[in-house]
Order: sequence, then C-alpha cells, then structure tokens
Amino acid sequence: GTKPPSTTGSFIHRLIVVGAGPAGLSLALQLAEAGLPVSLVEASTSFSRQFRGDGLMPSGLEALAQMGLWTLLQELPQRPLESWSIWLEGRELFQAEEPMGALQPCRLVSQAALLEAMLQRAVALPNLRWYPGQAVRDLLHSGDRISGVTLANGQTLAGSLVVGADGRQSLVRQRAGLHLQTSSPEIDVLWFRMPAPPRLLLHNCFLTLVAGGHIASAFVAPNGELQLGWVQQHPGEPLAPGESWVEAFAALAPAWLAEHLRAQAPALQGPIRLGVQVGLAPRWHRPGLLLLGDAAHPMSPIRAQGINMALRDSCVAARELISLWRANTAAGAHAAPGAAALDRTLERIQALRQPEIRAMQRLQRAEARQGHLIASQPLLRHALASMAFAAGPLACWSWIRRQQPLRLGLSGSLPSAVLR
Repeated sequence: GTKPPSTTGSFIHRLIVVGAGPAGLSLALQLAEAGLPVSLVEASTSFSRQFRGDGLMPSGLEALAQMGLWTLLQELPQRPLESWSIWLEGRELFQAEEPMGALQPCRLVSQAALLEAMLQRAVALPNLRWYPGQAVRDLLHSGDRISGVTLANGQTLAGSLVVGADGRQSLVRQRAGLHLQTSSPEIDVLWFRMPAPPRLLLHNCFLTLVAGGHIASAFVAPNGELQLGWVQQHPGEPLAPGESWVEAFAALAPAWLAEHLRAQAPALQGPIRLGVQVGLAPRWHRPGLLLLGDAAHPMSPIRAQGINMALRDSCVAARELISLWRANTAAGAHAAPGAAALDRTLERIQALRQPEIRAMQRLQRAEARQGHLIASQPLLRHALASMAFAAGPLACWSWIRRQQPLRLGLSGSLPSAVLR
C-alpha cells in the first residue's frame, strides 16, 4: 500500500471523502487536481478484496476519459471483451460481437490495479491527505450541519463537506440518518475461479449459461483466470461440496468447456458468496454531507453497473463542486463557499445523477426478469435451443437493443468536460 504523506497541523481539511473505492478515490483525485484541499479516509489498508467488479462498460470508460485518466487506464493490465455468448441447454443461441455500436468494447480491468494507480497519482498532490486503515467512527456536527468526521483512532477532521463513498453498508449514511430503500431480487451470486481454457484465452468471450433452471456465467478475468458465477435463487442455502460444483457448471456448459472444467476440477477455488443488495436512498444529502456510489444506490451485478455508475457519479460531483469552489475564489484561494450555496449544489448533484441510476436499476430488473423467465420455463428453453438456427438472429438483435443503455448509460448524464 501507499504510505500517507506527512501531515501538518495547518492543513485545511476542507473536503473530506470517506471511502477509497471507485467513487471516492476518483472524486478525491479530481478535486485535488483542481487545487482543492482534500482528505481521503479509507478503513482498509489494501485494495485486495475477495471480489471487486472488473467490468468497465463504455459508460465507465467515458467517465474515466472525462476525468483525464485515459492514459492511466491504458497502462493497466486488461482484457477487452470480444463477444458475448448465450447458451441454452448446452446449445449456443447466439453470439454478439463487441463493441456493439459503441466506440470502445467493454474491458475487464483489475479494479484493485485501477484504484492503486489512481491513488499513486493522488498522493503525489500536495493538497491531498491520505488516511489508510482509518475507519470513520462518527460524524461531527455544528448545529444542523455535518462538519467533519471522527476517526477510529480518535482523531477528528473538520471540513466544509463530508462525502460518504463508503459502500453499500455505508456507516456515513447510517450516522447521517439517511435511509436506503431496498429492492433486493433475493439472490446470491457465488463466484469460483480456476485456470482458464485456451479457447477463452485466445478469444475473450463472456458466456451466459442457462440450463435445467439454473443460470451461470464464465469469462476470463484480467489476471488470466477463469471466473465462474452461479446465480443462487435462494440466498443462504447450504453450499454443495467442491466436486459437485464442477459437475453443476459442466451440466450447463458447452462440451469443450465442460471437458476443461472436469480436467481442472482439483484447481477449482471458491465459492465466494456475493449477497446482492439493490437499493436507492431517496435523499443523498443533508447539510454538509453527500452520498455517492453504492452508499447512495447499491446496484445489481448485472452488466457491472456498480463501478460504472460510481465513476459517473464522481465525474458529475467533481464538476459541480469544482465550479462552486472556483466561483468563490474572490474570497480566498481555498475559501469555502457559503452553506446555502453548498447545499444547493449537493441537491443539484443528486438531481443530475438520480435519473440515470433509476433508469439503470429499472433496466437491470428487466434483464433479471428476462433471465428468470427463460431459466424457469423448460419448454421455452428447449424450444429456443432447438430452433437456435432460426431464433438466434432475432434473439441476438433483441438482446443487443436491451444492452445498449446498460452499456452506454443515459444520454446526457455526463458533463461534456470536467473543469481543471
């Protein structure tokens, strides 16, 4: 991990960002590069987690480009996706080629590597203070305003704005009394990994496998390993032994993949259980505080919307906050804006971002219903599989049409440029 720079008692903790995930770290970086004094607080000391979404859709790539991070992204290990393939009962219904009308294909990029690269860039800036391994214990109040945070070690940081980007279980959200309205699809996703088959290493395809009432996925992660996902319709149910999982995946897979799974069975690792929580906070802000990313709107894993929407949140929030602070420069180089102006800006950020989040969650629910319908209807599955030569092209056309907004985001949701 990156060591924190030395701090001085004179540093002004004007903007305090809690959480160094995609939303928080990219926001802190943009604010600091614009010359604003930023304190970035992260409970963990490392970006290594059991599971992080690695899929960057064109919508997320657009946000990174707007932030000026395109060159940084190009330097990271990644695997551009070449196609998506849908299999029913062991037969391929269709294969859709990337980039499906976008300028860039979906890319699989290690989220941990992306965050580490952004952090290295951020901590080199003199006006950013980095607090790794420091959980936030509570919020500071000044009247009805949030005025800073108390860290787990007892240290207090006072500031004009606290941004809670600390994930779906956000302590900042809880301490601020902001509530999450959940609409969980009541599923878990189980993730496994093993060595990848040569066929997928040569042609990077994302496979969706539907058979026997089950839904699974298979693709090669940025590190070159095969990742396998299994949708568990009844959360919390007991897990089968490892060898049973190999056979479960093999029963859904095309013959070449089933053969590889059985040959590599001893190397299977997992499962890691990812509980799916979907929700939306009706209010993302209160005086002196703003929620972004999963803290404001945890997303379903369908089409990797979590990281992509977090980056787009950050892009919009940075533009609005930088504009606000720069409009106030007449009062001093780093003078804070007035409380009323800041609160109006926080309200505007939610108003700008909420329509896209609502739209993406609605599209995710529709996609989940479609998958569940096919998985739960054996006659439909077998009919589609048996007529794949005729039904495949129409199914492919319909599927691509549904994917476009999930890949590209809501038109007009990003600024044309971020102020620097």
